[in-house]
Amino acid sequence: MNITILTYGTRGDVEPFLPLSIRLMANGHSIKLAAPYRFKELVEGYGISFIPLPGDPEEPIRRIIEANHNFIKILNEEVVYALEVGADVIKQSEEACKGADLIIHSVSHTIDGHTRAHEMNIPDIQVQASPMYTPTGDYPEITLSDLKIPSLNYLTHIAVQRIIWWLSLYGFRRIRRKAGLPRRKLYFPFDENPLHPPMPILCAWSPSLLPPSKDWNSNVHVIGSLRFDRIDSYQPPASLQEFLSAGAPPVCVTFGSMVIRNAEKIDRMVREALMKTGQRGIILSGWGKINGASSAELLYLDAVPHDWLLPRCNMVIHHGGSGTTSAGLRAGIPNIVVPFMIDQPFWARRVHAVGAGPKPIPLKRLSVERLTQAISEADSPGIRERVQVISQQMRNEDGVSRAVELIESHVQIWNEMVTIFDGVQSRN
Repeated sequence: MNITILTYGTRGDVEPFLPLSIRLMANGHSIKLAAPYRFKELVEGYGISFIPLPGDPEEPIRRIIEANHNFIKILNEEVVYALEVGADVIKQSEEACKGADLIIHSVSHTIDGHTRAHEMNIPDIQVQASPMYTPTGDYPEITLSDLKIPSLNYLTHIAVQRIIWWLSLYGFRRIRRKAGLPRRKLYFPFDENPLHPPMPILCAWSPSLLPPSKDWNSNVHVIGSLRFDRIDSYQPPASLQEFLSAGAPPVCVTFGSMVIRNAEKIDRMVREALMKTGQRGIILSGWGKINGASSAELLYLDAVPHDWLLPRCNMVIHHGGSGTTSAGLRAGIPNIVVPFMIDQPFWARRVHAVGAGPKPIPLKRLSVERLTQAISEADSPGIRERVQVISQQMRNEDGVSRAVELIESHVQIWNEMVTIFDGVQSRN
């Protein structure tokens, strides 16, 4: 089976598809993965065929962070960026999907991926790192505050779905006119279609962090995170090995792909909080470009695989991205979350709700005093015991195997339904 995977965004939007691609390839399927060009080396390093998509996601990330959790501003920034690169992304996505028997897409390609599958009369499957397009009364749409009333929470999901759909229609019309693209009917994957089974949604997070909702239909599956079983091939630099061997397990500070405008200020607060609590630290600069002078108590690095590093740490301070959150909990260490944008406050609240970390500190409220208090609270026996339980539960999950099982099963059901429908059509 020829499978095209469409995704867009940060490294956290690309990485989950790497172990999934490798397992599907091991099962005899051919994979093409389309993602922003900056991830070419990462993807091809695993022997996966890569289709580069235009644009650099670092710029919209910066804009969204500056929108400061304002839902309208966030949508506006996403629309502006889509209009800038949309035509070229559409063309490259079309090229990536040529000859495909199945399209797997992230949330960023919801409309385009499903529409393209509909045009090609092939199935599509969505992989989500955070709950989107899965209405429930348990909590509101993930960028909004809890309304405490299940029916109102449920309505926020429906409202945001329709807003995204309308913006997609508007955006594609603008892109089409600007680039001279042909007219095209878009298809919304959450409208009922009696001729096709509903599009499966694979929720790539642990049920121990966010269990499935009773409000969800049978096409929504919480499968566990998509990760590699082992990362024995990673060879840490000598500076990291020496630092880990020289003292107590450090606190890891990582804000992943977040573009931090006031990086120096945040770096200073982190260093002071670590010093006040007597903690050693490893600071991973990532896209935020937090860099400083290393010492016996503090080590600055660009990036280290979380699944290798975090089990060797005392606790982790991070931005609340779904992948980093999963890695932190799986490592069995307390998580202190400083959320920046979009889904991160949601995951930050979930970490606290399951007892794996103190209350989150929103970026705009971050201070030395609050971070010092959070580090002290995270070191409590209660949090450490609870996160160990969650860690064991997550280590027993196999999200990749479950995803492959559901993918292959859905394609088989789809093909059987197409065969039956074609038979009925031929008799008529």
